[in-house]
Amino acid sequence: MKKLSKMFMALTFVGALLAGCGSNSAAPAQQPAQQQPSTPAPEQSNSGSTTTSGEPITAVGSTALQPLVEQTAKDFMAKNQGVQIQVQGGGSGTGLSQVASGAATIGNSDIFAEEKKGIPANELVDHKVAVVGMAAAVSPQVKVDNLTKQQLIDIFTGKITNWKEVGGDDMKITLVNRPKSSGTRATFNKFALDGKEEAEGITEDSSGTVRKIIAETPGAIGYLALSYFDDSVKALKLDGVEANAENIATNKYPVWAYEHMYTKGEPTGNAKAFLEYILSEEVQKKTIVDLGFLPITDMKVERDAEGKVTPK
Repeated sequence: MKKLSKMFMALTFVGALLAGCGSNSAAPAQQPAQQQPSTPAPEQSNSGSTTTSGEPITAVGSTALQPLVEQTAKDFMAKNQGVQIQVQGGGSGTGLSQVASGAATIGNSDIFAEEKKGIPANELVDHKVAVVGMAAAVSPQVKVDNLTKQQLIDIFTGKITNWKEVGGDDMKITLVNRPKSSGTRATFNKFALDGKEEAEGITEDSSGTVRKIIAETPGAIGYLALSYFDDSVKALKLDGVEANAENIATNKYPVWAYEHMYTKGEPTGNAKAFLEYILSEEVQKKTIVDLGFLPITDMKVERDAEGKVTPK
């Protein structure tokens, strides 16, 4: 009987041990932590500045500068997906007014803000991105290749009205002008016409339209940025000097302007990145040259808002 009692107690003890082991079985698997939605990191532009998709840029103004801004905007948007840049013409005066009022991110201009009445130049930051030459443009029918400055002044002030008076064929001269808001007009008037008041003629705002009218109108003369010249129109020499990069760089050919891109205060975000891209070697050494502009770094002289030229 004692033996049976001891065996019973032993079995009870073993059962207790097995029950204890069962209670210490593996713990339930830990549930994975809930993942938080990730925020996309801002993109880095080629210039090193951060770009964001929610900050559109509007660049308004000079039609002389417009081809360059349009091309660089297209290239910049291709490199920075999500960035939006809208480019519009309207003339330098419009560009300066729009950026000063805050209606545009960038105001494109062929003239210094100080040269335009009513513009708070002290509130704007000047970004000179290129240089452009401007020349008198005539239709292919005009058999004249060179004018003296006085002849050019006499033509645009209405004193000379026929090409035969300057060595050409017997053909009426038709003037094609730009509106007073045009930076191209301001530059041409200041450095080619010595500030003389232009006579009445056909007035068009767009450089592209001016080129078309000159090309299609026998005897027409106007003025264009060199970036707009093609086989449909001819550029005249001034006092025997051709409007080309070499002569502009030294101011031997004096009818040229800086291409300004103004911002209201220091640019930030996408605008800063875009302006840095335009000033990058990639754009300055290729795009600018390909489109008929001069890189800022190629200039051998500097010119201030008053027109004073000094060697670099």
